[in-house]
Amino acid sequence: MIRRNLLPNSRSVAVVVAVGIVAAMLPGCKKHEQPAPAAQPAAKAAAPQQPKPVQKPVSSALKLPPPPVNQFDFSNKKDPFKPFLVVKPHPAAPAAGTAARISRSGLPIHSFDVSQFRLIGVVTGDRQNKAMVVDPNGKGYVLRVGMSIGKNEGTVTSISNSGVDVLEQFRDDNGRVRKETIKITLPRK
Repeated sequence: MIRRNLLPNSRSVAVVVAVGIVAAMLPGCKKHEQPAPAAQPAAKAAAPQQPKPVQKPVSSALKLPPPPVNQFDFSNKKDPFKPFLVVKPHPAAPAAGTAARISRSGLPIHSFDVSQFRLIGVVTGDRQNKAMVVDPNGKGYVLRVGMSIGKNEGTVTSISNSGVDVLEQFRDDNGRVRKETIKITLPRK
């Protein structure tokens, strides 16, 4: 059985490459001369050549003014670092007690009584328990132990699976400081 070698040997590969290089260089080495242009007829030579139309200059009224030197003028823009709500003190001094505390804090969580908040969830975790309450307007707040809530600025003392305990301190009619513990519980289903 005769077996043909399907792979070319190195000598035949070298010959094919050399022939390819020579073939590629031959057309580039020839110098092609362009034929001389034929003499133009006398009729075309006698006619004066028309100049090419030049673009008309744009009038100065249509030109845009040069850009201003200060391109980054933000004098009429709103300052992004100013708060949206600014609490201004009332011109008349409020009476001592709760009214003074409400105007001092100005937060929405301090504008309702503690009993008006609804507890909707309690999260017990590794570090600290948290509770979610909703005010009468429907806005939610996340409470942690130590936060203040309500008109009388009650302090959250404990959060458990059964509810949230809030301690309120206020002065009664006799001028004594009273402490009252209010419990906000989860609604029954």
